Amino acid sequence: MDEKTDLRIRFKNLRKTQDLEFLSETITANIRNMDVYKSARDVMIYYPTKYEIDILELLQDKDKNFYLPRVNDSELLVCPYQAGDLLEKSRHNIMEPMSIPISPDDLDLIIVPALAADENKYRLGYGGGFYDRFLAAFKNPPVTIVPVSSLQVVECLPVEEFDIPADYVVTELKSI
Repeated sequence: MDEKTDLRIRFKNLRKTQDLEFLSETITANIRNMDVYKSARDVMIYYPTKYEIDILELLQDKDKNFYLPRVNDSELLVCPYQAGDLLEKSRHNIMEPMSIPISPDDLDLIIVPALAADENKYRLGYGGGFYDRFLAAFKNPPVTIVPVSSLQVVECLPVEEFDIPADYVVTELKSI
């Protein structure tokens, strides 16, 4: 196995041992307190899997338009979403909206899921490269935030030429 595969296994196992409810509440509150979130109007979030940080509480913020990703072959589509809208389970076992996609250029902020992040704001994803390809396509990319627990932040992750760092990594303790 390569280093990234080993790290993915390590962090997937670590997530199962954490107080997800506390982490989700605290990290969501920390995101809400960020100026980049307060000023954003069009925000893409993600629908959490079983052990991911759950930021769906943000959907209660009525001054924003929210979007969820939907996978189409190898690309991410940006689909409008409001709490209660119809979702379907994807082939990746992730809940996705069925709404009509919009242009990604309309986004102000993207909250990107991750298994881990490092002090240079690189993230360790799930290995499909969906977000890296998605973010690379922007001429003027929106602000990106990666929410993870402080135990999922390491000094340095292995980085490849296509990896794109986030603007912020937000934990229950701080933002880097």
